[in-house]
Amino acid sequence: MSDIDKLRDKMDRITFDMLKLLRERNDTAKEIGNIKSNLGLGITNEERESQLRTKVQSLCKEIGLDEKMGLTMLNFLLNESVKIQSTNKQTHLSVFLKAKTLERQGKKIIHMEVGEPDFFPPKTVNSALSQVYDMGYTKYGDSKGMIQFREALASHVTKTFGAKANSQNILVSPGARFSVFLAISTLLNPGNEIIIIEPAWPAYKDNALNSGVKVRTIHTSLENRWEPKIEEIEKAINQNTKMIVLNYPNNPTGKILPEKLLDQIMSIAMKNNLYVLSDEIYSSYAFKNWKSVLSYGYGRSIVTQSFSKSHAMTGFRIGYAVSSPEIIDQMAKLQALAMTNVSEPIQYVAMKALEADTTDNTKTIKTRLEAVIKKAKSMEIEFMEPDGAMYLFAKVKKPHFDSVEFTNKLLDYGVAIAPGEGFGNYQEFVRISACQPEETLNHGMQIIEEVMRTEK
Repeated sequence: MSDIDKLRDKMDRITFDMLKLLRERNDTAKEIGNIKSNLGLGITNEERESQLRTKVQSLCKEIGLDEKMGLTMLNFLLNESVKIQSTNKQTHLSVFLKAKTLERQGKKIIHMEVGEPDFFPPKTVNSALSQVYDMGYTKYGDSKGMIQFREALASHVTKTFGAKANSQNILVSPGARFSVFLAISTLLNPGNEIIIIEPAWPAYKDNALNSGVKVRTIHTSLENRWEPKIEEIEKAINQNTKMIVLNYPNNPTGKILPEKLLDQIMSIAMKNNLYVLSDEIYSSYAFKNWKSVLSYGYGRSIVTQSFSKSHAMTGFRIGYAVSSPEIIDQMAKLQALAMTNVSEPIQYVAMKALEADTTDNTKTIKTRLEAVIKKAKSMEIEFMEPDGAMYLFAKVKKPHFDSVEFTNKLLDYGVAIAPGEGFGNYQEFVRISACQPEETLNHGMQIIEEVMRTEK
């Protein structure tokens, strides 16, 4: 046997040993996950991960291994543990699907779990739908979106968000969710790190895990008015950190960051050359001063927007991203690979919807949210009144309260709300959506209060 064959055999044995250790590690992670679930603990523990990260860096120096390679491998292992421990996690979507199943069985459900406005899209949508066929929007199109639609969106962005834009800054996508997916999948590589401020819409973390990207969470609290601490963000940044996600007005809390705090976060991002993915789909439901990330003119920012909330067009699946032409080109390549182009008939309809005045939608949601807040003030819950969006994120003042158990129980009484654990380590919280008529919301809140009284 030649020397190279012997070395290859040695490599094989090392590989097999590594796989056996990986299996053992995964089994251990599963055991830890079961214990965490029984104790009502969150999946990630940033403090312990930070300690482990420091030890790995020291070991790399000791054994002469490239530190970046060691940290990338650690991130892979940590992500595997998160995936293993997240299998039974319940979110607003899992509750929604359970509710839909119950409805098919004949049960009436008050939907307060998803952010889906119950009112109709603008009337221009109806007329546009009837025009599509005759207008000839039935063919393949540009992967970035129809040029006339992108030009209309660029004008809207320039007028609305305090940032000059043209068609090259716009990518039309099938909902803002897909723009989030494209940004994370194209701009980040496996082993990179992304900072997410929680509580947060679960899709950010899910997309990162799908791309092999390690999530670093910044935990915020009700007691601290849902404001992240700058020093925690700075501490989370290392050579593998490539992106920070912002979502204001926030889902689920409705929080809008003070302008000074947003300025500080953007300054940190610019200093560290981070991508800033800013999900601003609730900007039309901002009830106090709000500032778009676009106003900073930072070339590595990606802002996602959607017609789902502002125009009540959730089923149309139409949204868009705003960024530098270079980033838009990267995202468009993956979109073309995945789906060729967004449906042109839907793009035309959305372009016409852009002309509509949606201020009444904002007033409607604000009035409904105020009705939920009024009722909530008499219940055994704590919350900060939202600055925007369409949700109330509340802590239930019951010892050992389990939001998953409670939301499942509530379905039996005909009301669907979202468990807090879907948005991070917030097992004592629930998210209540204000997207139904006031009478329906009041009835739903009454049922929630009655069921809550029975909780020990």
